[in-house]
Amino acid sequence: MGTTIENLKEAFAGESQANRRYLAFAKKAEEEGHRQVAKLFRAAAEAETVHAHNHLRVLKGIRSTKENLQEAINGETHEFKKMYPEMMGKAKAEKEDDAYQTFHFANEVEKIHASLYQKALENLGRSEEVDYYVCPVCGNTVEKRPPEKCPICGAPGKSFIKII
Repeated sequence: MGTTIENLKEAFAGESQANRRYLAFAKKAEEEGHRQVAKLFRAAAEAETVHAHNHLRVLKGIRSTKENLQEAINGETHEFKKMYPEMMGKAKAEKEDDAYQTFHFANEVEKIHASLYQKALENLGRSEEVDYYVCPVCGNTVEKRPPEKCPICGAPGKSFIKII
């Protein structure tokens, strides 16, 4: 199943990216007043999610919550310690300011995600109910209530999205 495993990984990545791309397309269509097209993009995005989850299930990529939390911590830590710093360095060297900024925002938020996952792992099974809010500009993720102003990008706290 060697080639098939690689194909499943490639298909999972492709379906995952299609989901995100179609959601971005839906947002743009909505902004332009094309509600029906936006609805179609959201429907297709949901279908791509079904495909991605099916591929990941066959890959046995979904394990216990404890194992999933540890994998998430490892992934986020890799991103903020190695991946994004390297990308930021290259973007800076190439004077690609927009790319640098998006990498910087992601890098800062991945640190927060790793911390939140670590906290969840440490409190697994005895966690209190808490609300999460996400900054629509940089992705900053906070517990309980949004700040007055995002400490990463400066967006107003009232623009944060409550996750339900």
